Amino acid sequence: MGERTRQVLPSVLSVLLALAVCWLTIALTRDADTATRAYLQMLWGGVGNWPAFLDGGSDTAVLRPLGEAAMKAALLTLTGLSVAVAFKVGLFNIGAQGQMIWGALAAALVGAHVSLPGVLHVPLALLAAAVAGAAWASIAGVLKLKRGVHEVISTIMLNWVAVSLVDNWLVIGPLRAVAEGASSITGTAEILPTAQLPRLLGDSSRLNLGFPLALAAALGVWVWLSRTRSGYETRAVGLTPEAARAAGIPTLWRAGGAMALAGALAGLAGAVLVLGTEGRYPGSLGAPYGFDGIAIALIGNNHPLGAALSAAVFGILRAGGTRMQLLGVHKSFPELIQGFALLFVAGRMVWLALLDRRQKRALAQAQPPAPPQAPQAGVEVPRA
Repeated sequence: MGERTRQVLPSVLSVLLALAVCWLTIALTRDADTATRAYLQMLWGGVGNWPAFLDGGSDTAVLRPLGEAAMKAALLTLTGLSVAVAFKVGLFNIGAQGQMIWGALAAALVGAHVSLPGVLHVPLALLAAAVAGAAWASIAGVLKLKRGVHEVISTIMLNWVAVSLVDNWLVIGPLRAVAEGASSITGTAEILPTAQLPRLLGDSSRLNLGFPLALAAALGVWVWLSRTRSGYETRAVGLTPEAARAAGIPTLWRAGGAMALAGALAGLAGAVLVLGTEGRYPGSLGAPYGFDGIAIALIGNNHPLGAALSAAVFGILRAGGTRMQLLGVHKSFPELIQGFALLFVAGRMVWLALLDRRQKRALAQAQPPAPPQAPQAGVEVPRA
């Protein structure tokens, strides 16, 4: 078994075990047939009802679910990358939710109040979101590097500061959209059409530019970490900071830069949400994609491509979760699967020990028994 396979298998086995446990939960509370049909509904709700489509159904039976899954996967990918990048430098970024909130607000303001052609408007809104997220994450980075404040404490606190400032004040106060007539509007003003992320499959699906943008971000982070000098130095700081400092690596700059990049990725997630689906900053950014990014990064083994694959899997499950209600199963079961998978991934050392034991057993069985040695010259062989 190769080392790469050995590192990937615990995550795969954890997801499969989580699926089995949740299926068993439905089977025990309902029956096995309901559990199986609920899982099929969840699958069709995420990747499309291909049997119905191949039987002559409308293409929306496939395109619409795929668009929903891709939309959720894009957000999970970006927040998962945010957590994974910070992990690479030895920091635990629990503040992706707050960074996502500021990114969403910046994108909403630029999208609504700046008039530019679409070819410039979308990149400017994305850039504003990335800068806002990076700036908010840098607060925790500076507190960690200059004052020794643990990033877990500071990022948790900054999450609630962001919620209080944005959701509980700015969006319902100074930045609230102006109502027309007797209508009541929650959230900021509607973004201009030039700031909307283009839909890739037309009106039949919500698949937009955010999905390839998230995949490009995952690929870019992987190339940066594995193929560039600064990425190598970032990983070195995360593995052995003292040795990295002794080797002349600017540890403070690398750690601070990684934290800022983590915030920028979370801010981009907020921009994708606002520019791709919401069309404005809503009254409250209730979706906890920033916290979900922690699970996505850990299940993906803190690897950029692993986080993207993990996000795709759970994006499919979440998009199909609502269809489980057709059989009386609560739509939050995909989140339960994600929670179980994270719990099982936390026992990575147990998985690795089991895999090593299985490999040793297989090698012992495959090795032929040693032939009997011939007696040496001059040595008397005892007779029976």
